[in-house]
Amino acid sequence: MFEFAGEWEMPVNIIFLAVTGFIAWHGVRFRDAKGRTDFVRLLFACIAATFFFMVLFQDVLGLVRFSP
Repeated sequence: MFEFAGEWEMPVNIIFLAVTGFIAWHGVRFRDAKGRTDFVRLLFACIAATFFFMVLFQDVLGLVRFSP
């Protein structure tokens, strides 16, 4: 995903995984004072989780290829 980084591609991928993983984890686990979830946080958590797994499986582990 970050081919432009050259030799720094793997560290950039790891940082990206850490950030998107945290966003996904926080968005899914967040509850307000009354114990309710927030739709917008769940939406962005799902988007972050999608990118997390896409980069993990395609760029880091090399198990699948998503683009033609």
